[in-house]
Amino acid sequence: MPQSADKIKDHATLFNEPEYTALFEHKKQFECAHSADAVAEQAAHINTWEYREKNFSREALTVNPAKACQPLGAVFAAAGFEQTLAFNHGSQGCTAYFRSHLTRHFKEPMPAVSTSMTEDAAVFGGMNNLIEGLSNAYHVYKPKMIAVSTTCIAEVIGDDLSAFIGNAREKGSVPQDFPVAYAHTPSFVGSHIVGYDLMVKGVLSNFWEKKERTPNASINVIPGFDGFAVGNNRELKRLLGEMGAEFTVISDVSDVFDTPTDGTYRMFHGGTKLDDVATALNAKATISLQKYCSTKTFEYCAEKGQQTASFHYPIGVGATDDLLLKISELTGKPIPESLELERGRLVDALADSNAVIHGKTFSVFGDPDFVYGITRFLLEMGAEPIHLLSTNGNKEWVAEMEALLKSSPYGAAGQVWSGKDLWQMRSLLATEPSEFLIGNSYGKYLERDLNIPLIRLTFPIFDRHHHHRFPTLGYQGGLRVLVTILDKILDVLDVETAKTGISYDLVR
Repeated sequence: MPQSADKIKDHATLFNEPEYTALFEHKKQFECAHSADAVAEQAAHINTWEYREKNFSREALTVNPAKACQPLGAVFAAAGFEQTLAFNHGSQGCTAYFRSHLTRHFKEPMPAVSTSMTEDAAVFGGMNNLIEGLSNAYHVYKPKMIAVSTTCIAEVIGDDLSAFIGNAREKGSVPQDFPVAYAHTPSFVGSHIVGYDLMVKGVLSNFWEKKERTPNASINVIPGFDGFAVGNNRELKRLLGEMGAEFTVISDVSDVFDTPTDGTYRMFHGGTKLDDVATALNAKATISLQKYCSTKTFEYCAEKGQQTASFHYPIGVGATDDLLLKISELTGKPIPESLELERGRLVDALADSNAVIHGKTFSVFGDPDFVYGITRFLLEMGAEPIHLLSTNGNKEWVAEMEALLKSSPYGAAGQVWSGKDLWQMRSLLATEPSEFLIGNSYGKYLERDLNIPLIRLTFPIFDRHHHHRFPTLGYQGGLRVLVTILDKILDVLDVETAKTGISYDLVR
């Protein structure tokens, strides 16, 4: 065998050794494998317009949707509050998925617990699981708040979190005045951005309900579900600090998912202070960086008398302009010269690289606000969006996207797809390809099958490291995104020109 104590090979090379390739070949006879000709014929067929029509006509099946389930968003939102323990009312397996999903992206441990519901709880209800689970979580982990969300099993049988939590208090699982925020987040409807929204609303209502509001000049900012939140939240706070604004970031995970290695394990680190959440009721306004992550929260904030304003993941020049102008309007603070200089530097960088990116075609998939934000920036760069897909986009998002495309001559070829999955994106790219694809790590299978280079710019990114530590929002983030896109374009150009040596230039 090729593996020995003196010669340890990584799996990426180990399984290419003759012993393993022969083993894989022999396995085929037990797996009803088709002939190579039959496989090639089918591979060619799924790239045709005929197959695309069949693919888009399916109704009862979803293949690799570009979204996750509600409780994942709720767990992510819960993590952004001071010493808060995410608590799933459901099975252990669901919670393990949420923890692993976030850990694989951020490369950080993600504390979360569950009520460990099994078959008996599915029949008789999970109240006893929740009562015991809250007691264990409170006494073992000593959080300052517990944030409860539900999974499929609890929602199918109709467990009532409000009643169950009240019963838990009566039985002494947690003190009467201990904050237990909650949100019903059924996995079988909506997506992670809905779960994020509902949990943020749940936390705010836990502290704001039956409280009298005394308006002040501060603003609240909700970042939304964002895989680049470590870098983006810090950049957001820097921008607000440059403007001299009074603000509270609602659900700030920037330190939570970026803990240092210094010999001390921090189960809870960072997050929005709970006292700040309580006083955030008095803010003049609440703004959201991602409109579709804040629908229910905004309704609640408006009921409390706050102004609201939402954005679509502000990347690039125009979107950042809109954000800063709104902040200036709400706070009365002028935009400082330092940020005007940053804006000019981004515009200069765009001009420097216009010849490289102008006219290049891109397809994009991801959450609705992300797709909108990236598309707007592509149009600013003179690039041409082709397929713009959001599995969890709705009719309102489609209308906004179509209006955005019509606002620029570079958007003429753009097509907007809501409710579609990545297998349908494959058909789109096979029949009407773009030169590049922007999305998350799941796009690497489209890259392999169709030879369309993938640029990873949204959650989840499992197969690359530390992207989340750098901002994509604002002028500085726009520069980072620009460089990321340019690097891919120029890497592809180098690979292509290296084949012949013609135009394999040192200066690009």
